[in-house]
Parts: sequence; C-alpha cells; structure tokens
Amino acid sequence: MTPETNSVTAPAITPPQRVLLGPGPSDVSARVLAAMSAPTIGHLDPEYLKIMDETRSMIQAVYSTKNEMTMATSGTGSAGMEMCVVNLIEPGDEMIVGVNGVFGTRMRDVAERSGATVHSVEADWGQIIQPDAVAEALKQHPSTKVVGIVHAETSTGAHQPLVEISEMVHAAGALLLVDAVTSIAGVELLVDEWNIDAVYSGTQKCLSCPPGLAPVSFSQAALDVMDKRQSKVQSWYLDIFMLRNYWGGDRVYHHTAPINMTYALHEALRIVLEEGLEARVARHTLHHRALRAGLEAMGLSYVPEHSLTTLNAVRVPEGVDDAVVRKRLLSEYGIEIGAGLGPFKGKAWRIGLMGHSSTRRNVLLILAALESLLAEQGAAFTRGAALAGASDVYAPA
Repeated sequence: MTPETNSVTAPAITPPQRVLLGPGPSDVSARVLAAMSAPTIGHLDPEYLKIMDETRSMIQAVYSTKNEMTMATSGTGSAGMEMCVVNLIEPGDEMIVGVNGVFGTRMRDVAERSGATVHSVEADWGQIIQPDAVAEALKQHPSTKVVGIVHAETSTGAHQPLVEISEMVHAAGALLLVDAVTSIAGVELLVDEWNIDAVYSGTQKCLSCPPGLAPVSFSQAALDVMDKRQSKVQSWYLDIFMLRNYWGGDRVYHHTAPINMTYALHEALRIVLEEGLEARVARHTLHHRALRAGLEAMGLSYVPEHSLTTLNAVRVPEGVDDAVVRKRLLSEYGIEIGAGLGPFKGKAWRIGLMGHSSTRRNVLLILAALESLLAEQGAAFTRGAALAGASDVYAPA
C-alpha cells in the first residue's frame, strides 16, 4: 500500500522550556533566537560577507587578539580542536598534550590520529597541569612543535593557569594551542598578551548561542608554521589554506556556510561586547561565589582546587543518589545539571553558570531545589543555610 503523499509522519516539535545549568549548552537569549530566524541569504551575498567581517572583528575583540586569521569554523568546539591540530601537525611531528580530563584526552587522540608522536603531561582529574611538569616534558622532548592544553576543563571544572606555561613553551621554540571552549566570554582570556598561537572555542557555553560554530584564531607564528608544511592538511574541510581564502579578501568559495548560525553568533557577540568583557567576567565571578557559598553551606565540596567560575564541579554527598537528584531536578523543576564523567561518574555534579544562564535568579533557584531534594534524601545540613550563604554574597558591601 502506498502511503498518502500528504500524510504527516511526525508531530510538530514542542521542546520543553528548561533552565540550562549543565556543562552546556547554556540558556540562549531571545535576541539571539530572533537573529537566527532572520531571512536566509546566500553565503556569497555581499550582505552576508559583511556579516562575516563583523563577526570576525567581534571574535577578535572577545579573544583580545589582533590575529588576522580569526574566524568561526562551521562545526562545534570539537571541530575547532581538530582544525587547530590538523593544520599545525604533520605526520611525525612531536606534540605535548596536557591531560587532566576528557578534553585533554580528546586533544591527545586527535593529535595521534593526525600522525603526531604525542607526549602526555598528566594530572589527576580535577587537578591542573603543573608548569614544572610541562618544563620537564619540554626538556625531555626538545623537538616538540606544539604544546596543547585545556584552559577550562569542562569534565572536571578545573581552571588552568596559562601565563607561566606559555612562557616556557615559547622559550623552547614551540607553539601553544589552547582549548577555550568553557572560558571564552566567561573568564579572563587574553590571547595576544598570553602569546597563545592557536585557540578554539564553541558557541554554546559562555557565548550563549546555539551549538554549531567554533570561533578559532591563529597567530602569525602559527600561520608561518602552516605555510612551511611538507604535506597536505589531513582534513579537506578544515584546511586553513583554503578557508582563509573564503574568510579573507578573495572570498573564494569553499563550502556553504551555516548562514543563520552566523546571524546567531553575530548577535551573541554583540551582547557580550555590550556588557563588556570585564563586567561579564565579574558577573560570572559574583554568581560563582554565591553558588559556592550556598553549596558549601549544604556540605558540598568542590572537585577541583582551582575551580572555574563558569562550571562548578561538586561531589555528590554520601548516601545521596546522583541520578535520582538530577532526574527530579529536570522533571520537577525543569533544571538541567550535568553528571560526573570518567572517575567522577555517579560521584559529582557539574553545575554550569555560563553566559545567559549566569544569573542571581538561577543561583537561588538551583540552591532552593537542591536543598529540598537533598533534605528528602537525608543529607545533614541546616535548612535555609544555602540561600542564606548565597544572600550574604549578594548583600551590598
């Protein structure tokens, strides 16, 4: 039997309204969603090329860089990671990668797939990579071409200091590659001042834009290394040699860009720069301090010693069922938080306060919900202590 041609095969999409307080995505502003719904035009239309130029300029501002080769890669943050690695690495090159969580592990895997001989500098999950360990690795492997490190390890909430490591890397004649997926527009990130040669991020975290683009930036030193390659870049789609002709003055066709996603990123960047980077970092810091005060008042401890303000990883209290709490937060309160990964599976929660989600309302909401659910599971703490702790942080000086 032939189905009727006008039959509907699926109902209309009606996603529930959530409060996104997990490791990403974050809540998206109505302004960004409205921009995304603007009319689609061609990817070589002069008006779209103008939007690309404006988007690049704003990415430069948010990264605090003058790097000419700055763009929004079509793909998520992992595409940005792969773009940076495959353009800088040729088969046989040596690369040092800091591994202290999921995304350092992923960078190592991408480098190995690109043909690099990878030397890992490892730290326990939740800890930062120590500069002394990087210095020792550089001493042992003097031919290292690239050192890759995660600025904001989303899997553990660890905030990695970069300045001292950057100085060591460049003194050794190598390039510094940084994962800034959970740090861009949320914590201080100074690409030029810190001498970062290649950096990538995603749109769905502190930029509060739907996932789908990866802001990347390359220093002139990185471009000079790419220009001396002896082999083709492993990935055709992510080859900077071709993409810079599309994002540059020639506008040579490469692929059909995600036009409406560019609209969304353009508006998200406008919002970031309207607020101002210093004010935005201060806002994330304030709400992190309030959340931390409330969580610690309930007896919850943080996983990392050096915690991100944008991603709070805390240990699940003894006797509390991790999955039950997360499920009830979602079903009863409409709040999404993240589970622990790797060795922290079932033992930690990841609570994101990123971009549009980083608000006083959301801090008080998640604390009130957790107080109720943890009390029901028998956790021992003084009821009301969490909200009182947060309120003390918010109180005028």
